[in-house]
Amino acid sequence: MNLEITFANNFFNVKGNLDRNNIHVFKKHFKNVFDNTNGITVSIENLSSIDRYGVSAIAQLHNEALVKNKRLSIIGLGQNSLYNHFKTEEAA
Repeated sequence: MNLEITFANNFFNVKGNLDRNNIHVFKKHFKNVFDNTNGITVSIENLSSIDRYGVSAIAQLHNEALVKNKRLSIIGLGQNSLYNHFKTEEAA
């Protein structure tokens, strides 16, 4: 399944597969997203699968929010690999 990103009012819905084949779409869509807003919400509820490149891209978005002092909310059950990535960062 291809990656589909829809948005309205700073709410982004990510649907499909987030992997190395379409990571450029994700990065292009979220490039400079924090320049015009104080925060965004990203729903990963409809994410079918994610590989380590996708996890890295979401982590980079998280780091950008921290650096720019912006709010990033990630909602939805999503994939365990993403949850485990952020859980291990908290422990470190």
